[in-house]
Amino acid sequence: MPESFEEILSMLPSLRGQCAAVREILLTNLVMVGEIPAPTFGEKERVDFLQRRFSECGLQNCSTDEVDNALAVLPGESGSQNILVVAHTDTVFPAAVDHTISLQADIVRGRGVADNSLGLAVLMTLPAALERANIRLQSNVVLIGASRSLGRGNLEGLRFFLGNNDMSLRAGVCVEGVELGRLSLTSIGMLRGEITCTVSEEYDWTRFGTTSAILTLNEAINRVLEIPVPRRPRTSIVLGTIQGGQSFNTIAKQAVLGFEIRSESRETAHKIAEQMQDITDELSSRTGADAVLDVFASRDPGGIAFSHPLARHTRAIMNELGITQRIAPSTSELTAFIDRKIPAVTTGITTAENLNQADEVVYIEPMFTGLTQLLGILLAIDGGFCDED
Repeated sequence: MPESFEEILSMLPSLRGQCAAVREILLTNLVMVGEIPAPTFGEKERVDFLQRRFSECGLQNCSTDEVDNALAVLPGESGSQNILVVAHTDTVFPAAVDHTISLQADIVRGRGVADNSLGLAVLMTLPAALERANIRLQSNVVLIGASRSLGRGNLEGLRFFLGNNDMSLRAGVCVEGVELGRLSLTSIGMLRGEITCTVSEEYDWTRFGTTSAILTLNEAINRVLEIPVPRRPRTSIVLGTIQGGQSFNTIAKQAVLGFEIRSESRETAHKIAEQMQDITDELSSRTGADAVLDVFASRDPGGIAFSHPLARHTRAIMNELGITQRIAPSTSELTAFIDRKIPAVTTGITTAENLNQADEVVYIEPMFTGLTQLLGILLAIDGGFCDED
């Protein structure tokens, strides 16, 4: 047990060597879990695999729960404190597409390897890395592969766990595959949803208004872009996806816009959502098309201060490892910790290319620095160096 935080920093170079020694375990876990499809609400096969790997590692209380979280506990020497380490199990890719993972000399390529198969591989490899480094934490480490995080999942898995257990948590660490150097201490407020424009089969084409769902949606987009967006609090409207129509020679009966409203102010985000509701209601009334606003996910702003001991010591660990920091708010699992007033950070493991594309790539060598970073954070939390006075 390190007696000072400075001792933890001095351990990091040797810890990186120990992390590199579990290379084969980490890459095997990455390939195996990455080839299991896990769209949001369809993660069960991946969760079952994760739970089996937890059992093979000799962890305790290996189980799944009502919302398909994979749970396990690495018991500490005293077990008087609990640290929660979480990675989300779902990916943005549907189950029907090819999930073959290609392992090469310096990269791993395939759908979802970065987001977030690598995060899950790190969870499964963590017990071996701690054993290899001869680290015996005093605290229990609770490992969770959290289900239903992305899109309409709205962090349901982790929120369910935090709301339905009586475990006292000292701190949390959210593990994302990318990017190494990522450090999130806060969550920005967010509303995520869709605007769906539908033209019924019985639509009166002689009526003044729209001639296709795409044109109605285009008008909705133009109106949304006219909404005044303040600079303070920092706020933005992100138009992320658009779908519509079936063919070149067929009038589109439906079109869908996916969006996010992001703001440092919860009130500002909700005010913009109300304006978007007014826009869709007015379009429905005027054009005869059915324009519907559906907000299905939300995050409230909050988090720990830049000066919080957990934030300060995490930055020091990253500096010691030569990791260039990119500090930015998150809309990940960190939000669920914030809602429960549990200090937590989100970090990344490696560098990547082509994120969320079919040829997504993660680089192997930086993974061991990312894993060392995680061990350093756990040591700092376990030693009490990240507790507020």
